[in-house]
Amino acid sequence: MLLPSLFCAVLPTAGLPAINQARELLAEHGMAVLATWALLNLLVSGYLVARPDRRSESHYFHQMNVGWNCVNAVLAVVGILRAQPNHVAGLTLAASLSAQFDFEKILLLNLGLDVAYLATGSWLRARGQATEQRPERLLGFGRSLWLQGGFLLLFDAGFYLVYHRYAAQLLALVQP
Repeated sequence: MLLPSLFCAVLPTAGLPAINQARELLAEHGMAVLATWALLNLLVSGYLVARPDRRSESHYFHQMNVGWNCVNAVLAVVGILRAQPNHVAGLTLAASLSAQFDFEKILLLNLGLDVAYLATGSWLRARGQATEQRPERLLGFGRSLWLQGGFLLLFDAGFYLVYHRYAAQLLALVQP
């Protein structure tokens, strides 16, 4: 399967420059996974958004997927452009630890947001079942939030678990 192989970076046994390069390469691969998800969603939902009746849950589901994954695509491209696996060799240990923990904080914040997306999707679905005014829109948007939030929850949790392994290696360099 493609996704696990992109996240399975070999932890280096060498020194700080190798750890930093591997961390940045992992970040780049993670953004490639997000970009792939966004592209697949844009292609599939972009094609399917025009197929169903515009007043159907399916239409709103695909419409939200398209909007959501335009944002994912931008975030992925920015992340790929910011990753510098060949330009981190000169980072000090302090700068490396700071970069490590800053990125971990972002991933943990994203995990909280992912849970909020799932909760919002559930709320929209409940509202859609209780209203007579355009329930299909709320139901479709809620279903999309379930899909996107669920993927992002798995993505961010997996990414954090793999990325966090570098923290132990960096901290081992602090202790003599």
